[in-house]
Amino acid sequence: MNASATGWAVSDSLVEYEAAVAAMESRAAAIAANEAGELAWLLQHPPLYTAGVSAKPGDLIDPNRFPVFKTGRGGQFTYHGPGQRVVYTMLDLRQRGRDVTRFVADLERWLISALHDLDVDAHIKPGLVGVWVERGDGGADKIAAIGVRLRKWISFHGVALNVAPNLEHFSGITPCGVSDPQLGVTSIKQLQRKHDMQTVDAALQRAFERVFGATQNVAPPC
Repeated sequence: MNASATGWAVSDSLVEYEAAVAAMESRAAAIAANEAGELAWLLQHPPLYTAGVSAKPGDLIDPNRFPVFKTGRGGQFTYHGPGQRVVYTMLDLRQRGRDVTRFVADLERWLISALHDLDVDAHIKPGLVGVWVERGDGGADKIAAIGVRLRKWISFHGVALNVAPNLEHFSGITPCGVSDPQLGVTSIKQLQRKHDMQTVDAALQRAFERVFGATQNVAPPC
């Protein structure tokens, strides 16, 4: 593999959350020790909720609906499930400026660029993390969430793009702590864009290369 290229791995089957976290932890440690290269890992999870370090107990509306996992990433409660493309980004910020604010902005820029290629007009909202699309009634819906963690300047966790998940599953939480009725969640499918997961993955890879540099296809870590 080209040492300067980020590994690009796609898991075809659903990946259990705990197995994914263990694989991320292992890979991040190996990157920090200069024993492995950077990796972007694309996958889908079974239905579940995760609680970031800022999660408020009251935002877990239906605690018995799906498994709930506490996680060390930034942010609050979020949902993962089939039809949502999760990308875990294990990148070496020692080589990328050691600037967390810039890194999060680059993740947003990556997603917005990919969505543009998929004919979705997305943007950021000041004061809110993630990527949003406007509604005709003056409100806005989140189409992609971002939650990252750094250890020794190696990033892990990452982003979650709603391609065609069951959006009703978000009703068991207050997504990312945002309760404003003018702000909701949406998906590429709900926006009437008929893109399958492979097409979305290709757009994500092209946009990743525009923002973060070259990629090379590799096997997933588990």
